Amino acid sequence: MSQATEKKSKRMILACSGASNVGQLANQAAVELTREGFGQMFCLAAIGAHLPKFVGYAQKVPSMLAIDGCSVGCIRAILEHAEVPLGHYVVLTELGFEKNMNSNLERADIEKVKLAVR
Repeated sequence: MSQATEKKSKRMILACSGASNVGQLANQAAVELTREGFGQMFCLAAIGAHLPKFVGYAQKVPSMLAIDGCSVGCIRAILEHAEVPLGHYVVLTELGFEKNMNSNLERADIEKVKLAVR
């Protein structure tokens, strides 16, 4: 395995999956980035539940990408509470997405998020 491939496989991807459009957009982008080999999604809920194995792994991962939907910052708060350092951090509302309760995602929006996090 090349160093680039090994680094990508060790990149943890954490995504918001809240009920709003931006939460679902963050989650869908993370799913697709994982499928494309950019990294591996990881269970944010397990970190939030303070499950020792998950928290320990998150504390030691060489590269982390966190995609929060909005400025509420649930991922940031969960990681802070679990004493996990925040890696690369993207907030979708800071990219110009407006938060609403419409879960009908547009392909162009998913691609915009993926491009921003790459």
